[in-house]
Formats: sequence, structure tokens, C-alpha cells
Amino acid sequence: MAVPVPAMSAAPAKTNAAAPAALSSLVAAVNIPYEQFTLKNGLRVIVHTDRKAPVVAVSVWYHVGSRFEPAGKTGFAHLFEHLMFYGSENADGPFFGRLEDIGATDWNGTTWFDRTNYFETVPTGALDRALFLEADRMGHLLGAVTQAKLDTQRGVVQNEKRMGENQPYGLVEYAQLAAMLPVGHPYRHSTIGSMADLNAASLADVQNWFKTHYGPNNAVLVLAGDIDVATAKAKVEKWFGAIPSGPVPKDVDATVPTLPRDAEKLMHDNVAATRLYRNWIVPGVNSADLPQLDLAMAVFGGLKSSRLDNILVRGEKVAVGVSASIQPFEKLSIAEITVDVKPGQDAAAVGRRLDQLLADYLAKGPTADEVQRAATRQLSGTIGGLEKVGGFSGKAVTLAEGAVYSGDPGKYKKDLVLYAAATPQSVGAAARKWLGRPVFRLTVAPGERSAEDNALAGNATHRPAFFRDPKKPAPSAGTPPPTKVPEPAIEPVKDLEFPEVEHATLKNGIPILFARRATVPVVRVSVAFDAGNAADDKAKLGTAGLVTALLDEGTRSRNSIQIAEEQERLGASISAGNGMDTTNVGLYALKPNLDASLELLADVIRNPAFDPKEVERLRGQVLTRIAAEKTEPMPIAQRLLPPLLYGQAHPYGIPFTGSGTESGVKAVTRADLAAFHGKWLRPDNATIFVTGDTTLAEILPLLEKRFGDWKSPQGERGSKLFRMDRMMRPARIILVDKPQSPQSLILAGLLTGKRGTDNPLTLLTANEVLGGSSTSRLIMDLRETKGWAYSAGTSMPGVKETIPLLVYAPVQTDKTGDSIIAARKDIAEFLTSKGTTAAERNQTINSQILSLPGSFETSSDLLGAMMRNWLLGRPDDFYEKLPGIYRAMTPVDLDKAAREAIDPDRLIWVVVGDAKLVRPQLDAVGLPVETGTLAD
Repeated sequence: MAVPVPAMSAAPAKTNAAAPAALSSLVAAVNIPYEQFTLKNGLRVIVHTDRKAPVVAVSVWYHVGSRFEPAGKTGFAHLFEHLMFYGSENADGPFFGRLEDIGATDWNGTTWFDRTNYFETVPTGALDRALFLEADRMGHLLGAVTQAKLDTQRGVVQNEKRMGENQPYGLVEYAQLAAMLPVGHPYRHSTIGSMADLNAASLADVQNWFKTHYGPNNAVLVLAGDIDVATAKAKVEKWFGAIPSGPVPKDVDATVPTLPRDAEKLMHDNVAATRLYRNWIVPGVNSADLPQLDLAMAVFGGLKSSRLDNILVRGEKVAVGVSASIQPFEKLSIAEITVDVKPGQDAAAVGRRLDQLLADYLAKGPTADEVQRAATRQLSGTIGGLEKVGGFSGKAVTLAEGAVYSGDPGKYKKDLVLYAAATPQSVGAAARKWLGRPVFRLTVAPGERSAEDNALAGNATHRPAFFRDPKKPAPSAGTPPPTKVPEPAIEPVKDLEFPEVEHATLKNGIPILFARRATVPVVRVSVAFDAGNAADDKAKLGTAGLVTALLDEGTRSRNSIQIAEEQERLGASISAGNGMDTTNVGLYALKPNLDASLELLADVIRNPAFDPKEVERLRGQVLTRIAAEKTEPMPIAQRLLPPLLYGQAHPYGIPFTGSGTESGVKAVTRADLAAFHGKWLRPDNATIFVTGDTTLAEILPLLEKRFGDWKSPQGERGSKLFRMDRMMRPARIILVDKPQSPQSLILAGLLTGKRGTDNPLTLLTANEVLGGSSTSRLIMDLRETKGWAYSAGTSMPGVKETIPLLVYAPVQTDKTGDSIIAARKDIAEFLTSKGTTAAERNQTINSQILSLPGSFETSSDLLGAMMRNWLLGRPDDFYEKLPGIYRAMTPVDLDKAAREAIDPDRLIWVVVGDAKLVRPQLDAVGLPVETGTLAD
């Protein structure tokens, strides 16, 4: 049958801007020149020079992951990745403490099926130190691996595993792998491994794993940034040249299996919406079919204007979210389509409709416009990612991945050429070839997990296992012990030179702030309004979030599909959202398509339609999101804690998730949305920030054309009243029951009495010592000493008004009470008898100063810094002055700031876990215990 296209679809709205840039010109804009050489011991080295900032990305990839693990040894690759962070023979103690000492940014270690990698971006003057550390753990590790370290990290990994399983849909990955891959297939087990195998790992097992897989001849080292090949050769030979080769690497091959027939499975979980999955095993990264298949998936369910979005979400309104993507691996990949069924709809009927739409798509294929939009989005995303030298998506990773998986650091370029040359015929043929095979249909419905599903003991859906959660602040480590072979000195590192910030004003008074960063042909714009979640309507919480969600869902001249399609054609991305204090509408644009992208941005901001049909559709999505938040440990705590800290009347006394309340979202009307827009999103409440590959002289006329004639509405501009009530807020524990939780989430908070506009830099620095870094007191105790948690720490959100101190720790269930007791003790001792040591002060200050050059590498980094300065009333040169401010701080200063602002006896603790197991532990804490609920 023919696929009905929703009536709202129409031809692209006309604009007076130039046509989008050709795909071939976008491919030409992506280039990572490199040179490579190989040491006598087999270490492959790739060097890319990029002088935009005085930093070098160091990325070491070992060609070993979980598919190399034999039966009974699952989880070894990831467990070993953890052990690699705990010292080597010449540099014992936590590796991350030494990274902090040298100002490393973007550091982590990850393990997946095919590889294990370690990466950090360091100031140029600290490169020798970073290479010494990487070489020592490659060549001199085993003498420092002890039974005590193995036992501790085994516990940390098991808590990481529990944390994944504690999420909604947290058992899905094991179900998928078990259903789609035959017994004995190397990709069949999860990277996190099984509890039984982790418990059985012996010191001898671990040592043999290292000797077999971690030789230089099984590794690739990439250096990208402020370095040239001659310097790299000398340094790499010095530090790595004497490491002997390991055994000749043996590949573990893997077939791409096809199911004999369609397979189906039903699981139950504590989820808000039924999720339908369609999965296939498809070829690995070296198949020419994979880029074509990636585009096919994008057209069907990956683009914002995808078939599934347009039909199931916008048109028939039976789904609240869809996706379609490829998860690529070396020998095979996993194709996945998901549909989140709108609550109240018949999931089985939606599943049949999904299969019908897929069959029709495979029969007829995509259109030329769909393929071009999907390819433009892919190329645009690649260009943006390559602004960084390191991290998860930067140039070092791109070169390393090509070298390890394909023997070709330039593989990325060949892939982009394939994307740009794709046609409806090539994409349709690949889709029919691979998605026309038998499918695995998995349904996860609301309900209690079964014993059978729990026995799968899986981890969160497809993602690598990280050494540290990349969304959390880096951990902190006490002072590293002395090395046997002296660590190389850190050469002088110049203080940060922040780019010049230029100012201008549009003819209607909107201020413009601009900073140039021309590394890639990309421009970022953010139109910021003094609004945010703090401006939300207390009577109808969720109004602010619904307004921003609806901005790109229709204007007076464009419907939501046209807006989505236009962004895709331009390779642009418009995003709107609320922080606590500001509402931001952002634009990511390719330089050649800047004018047309700005025209679209202006239309979205100035002329939202708030179409009643779109309001109802988005209302349903937000209500489903709120229901989903009530199934996830951290959002549960983030909804419950803020009103307890600030009181109901304070602008910050609302769920930190920003989604509002069910009653508020149900009550808001179209008139309320339009009134919020008129009151808050207006030119006399706006500031425009721009960074990227342009100049102020070039961008100003374009902004004038799109925003200069925007007039404020007649009504009064919005204002926020920040006032604390006089209610007592005694310390206590609020326990929220989440049955079957394999882990407890602890979130505690208090108000510091300091405002963001006070610029309490000394207090924020003291927090680094307490819980803000990877070597902080809290994480060193709960994770590294006790092994009860995968992550733990404290944070002080960068709000404009009263700053809270938040304490968080996801911990194993049987240690919930003990973890609260330990955290309270750590905090109390820090504020009294065990204040900041000279070593902690030095490490923290060194880390803060030396990490500055790597913290503003991209246009996105710059944009965020400019906006923080504006929000908090700081001067443009604030970051340039930071090193001098930091150097003047003493341990006494840090202690004084912390003791003035933090009263640990006022902490209110929220615990989300299995109450029948947790409640008996809490009496020992010595605080009143209440039962918490999330009625709204």
C-alpha cells in the first residue's frame, strides 16, 4: 500500500537566501592531514598538526575488546581498562591524579567489542609527561597490579554494571545479543561482562590478558594538535622505543549471521512507555554497504523529518518518539529501529503499522531529496566534530579508528565520499538487501521485570563501557606517590589567551557579542533571553518547556515538517531550551549556508504558530517524558529535592529536570504559551552571541536583516522575584521506593547562601577538593577505597542566584546507609579537622590553570564561556585573569570559603532505591526518615 503523507507536508518555504552548498564542497571542507611512522617494536604512530591552541591530543588504541574474550572471561577487557588507571611500576597510584596535575582535559578510557582506548588532551608543555605515563602503563604495568587493586576495581565495575541495569530498558542489550547472535559468537556477550566471570577473575588471569593483548605491536598512538612529525618521532622513540613487542596479535573473526526466521520477545520493565524494537545484524565498518544503510536508516527514522516522525509522531500521533540508526563495529554492526508508543495506544497495532511502513519503504525506497538531506546532515555533523583535536569525536579519534579497524587513518574521507555520492537507488538497494532479512522484534512494556529477564544480567543499551561517566565531573585522586624513574618536568605552559570579544548593537537595541574561531567552516549563534525555568508559570509548571519545544514545530509560514527539512537541507541545527536562568535558541550553521540558516532561526524565534494540533502532540510528549522521569533514579531525585531546598515560592523551587508537573502541563493553554512568548522571548529581553568562522563585519548585516526590525510587543516584559521564605528545612532522609532496583541513588543538597553573581571562585575551587574532581575526597572514599560506587561527588550548579551544594552517589543497595554515613563523615571532616592539604591545593590549582588552554578549543566552548560571563556579570577577560586569581589562593582560603558557605548539618538527603532493602539501613544514619512520593 502507498504510504500516506500527512497533510501538513508541503514544498519548502521560499527564502531569499542562496541555495545550500553542494555535498561535494562539504566533503572538500573535511580534511585531516597526517603523517605516520612505525617503531621497531611495531607501535604505529599517526601525527596531525593543528596549531589553533597550545594543546596536544594523545590517543592510544589497543586492538582488543570484549569480542576477544574467551568463554568464562567476559568483562576482562573492561576490567583491565579500569586497572590501567591505577598505577604502573614507575608511576604508581591513580593515573587520573597525574592527569589532573598536568591540566588534562577530555580524558577517559573506554572499552567496546573491538577496541580499548585511552585518551587525554594536554597542554603542549605537558606532552612529555603524558607520553611517559602512557608508555609506563603500556610497558611497565604488571608490577603495580595487586590483588587489592583487582578486588577494588572488580567492585567498581560491578557497581557500574548495576548502574546501567538500574535504568529503564536497562536489560535490553543482553536480550538483543542473545536473540540475534548464536552461542559462541564473539559479539554475543556484553562488554560489561557477567557478575560470575568478574568474580572469578584472578590476578594470573589479568596478567595473562595484559601480556597477550597490550603490546606496542597491537596498538596505535595518535598525536593531534600543537606538534609536528619530527618532534613526535623524537618524543615517541624516547618513551616507547624500548618497550618490547608482544605476541603477534591474533584476530577473532566474526560472521554476520542472519536469523532463520523472524523472532519476537516481550519484556517488562519499570518504563513509562512501551518501546518497540526492530533489529538486524548487518555488516561491519569496512563494508561499502554500511554508509548506504546508515542513510537508509536516517531517512526512515533518524532525521527529524523522517518517515516515522512524519507519519507515526506528527501525522497519526500514535508514537511520542522514534529512532533508526546503525551501531557500527569492526566485523558487524547492529541496525535498530525504535518506536515509543504513545500511552493509551494499542502497542500491537502500532507494531503492525511500523512493519507495514517498513515494507512499503523497502519496496519503493527513498526520494532524492531525502537522501540528500540525510547525507548533508551526516557531513555537517562530521565537520562540526572535527573542530576538536581530542575527546570522543575529534580528529585523533577519527584517525585512530580508521587505522585500527581499517588499516587506513584516512578511512573517514572515503566514507564521506560514499555518503555524498549516494543515490536513491544505492540506498534503497542496501536497505532491501539487509533489512529485508528476518527481523528481531522486541517489545518492552510497562510492568515488573521477570526473573528470566533479570537473569540476563545485562547493562545499559549499546554504548562503550567508560572508565568514568563522561557526563559527570572528572574524579579527583589524592597526591600521587613518587615515581621510581623521575617523571619528565612540565615545560612552561603559557596562560590562556582568550579570543577578543567584540560588541555591537542592532538598530532595535539587541546587544551582539562576537568571538572568532575559524578552525572549521561553521558558525554558532545563540539568542539568549533572561527567562529560563525560573520564569516558569508556578500555577502551570511546564509552560516554559512547552514553549521552547514548540518553537521549531511551526511558524506562520512554515509547518514543522518544512522546518525540519529545511534544517537538513542546509546542514543546520536549531535547538531551543531552558537553563535555570535563561532561555536559549541556538543555531549551528555551515558557513556557506549561514544566511539561509539565520533566516530560518529568526522565523522560529519571532513567529511561532503554537498550532493547536502541535500543542496537543507536544503536550503528550512532555507528559510521557515526565512519566519517564518518574521511572529513572536521578530524575526522580531531581524532581523531589529542589522544592525541599528552596521552598515552593522561590523561582528555583521547581523540578530541576525542567519538564514541569503533570497538572501544570495538562492545564496550560495555547493562550498561555503565546503570553509566555510575548512576555519573555522578545527583543528587549534578548542578547545574541556568535562564534565561529566569520567576522563581526560579515555577521552584523545578516543579523540586522533578520532581527533588526523586530519590535517588542506592547505588554510588560517579564521579571522574576527571588525571595526565600522563612520555613525551616531540617536535615532528613526522604526515601523513594523503586522496587527491584539493583542500586540506590543518593542525592543530597543544601543552599550555600552564595549567589552566582557573587563569583564565589574560592568556594567553587574548594568544592573541587571535596567532590568536584576525579581525585576528590568523596570519590576516592566511596569508589576507590570502598568500591561501593561507580561515581560519586559534589557539584555547585552555575546559577545566577542562590547556589546549592549537591551531593550525589549511585551505590550498591546493601551499602546505602553506610554510604550516607561515610559521605557525611567525609564532608564534616573536610569542614573541620581535615581541611584542604597543601598537596590538594596545589593539584587543584595546577589542574585549573593548566586545563584552561584546552577548555576553549572550539567555537562551542567559546560560546558557552561568553554566555556564562554575561549571565554572571563578569568581564570579557574573566578567563584570562583566572590564573592569577588561582595562584593567590591558599589552603586556608579554600577552607574559609567552604566553612562559611556549607553547613553539613543542613543537608537534606533523597534516596531512590528498593525500600524493603534500604529502609532497615537508614536508622543507623541518625536522621529522621520520611517516605517520598512523586504524585505530580
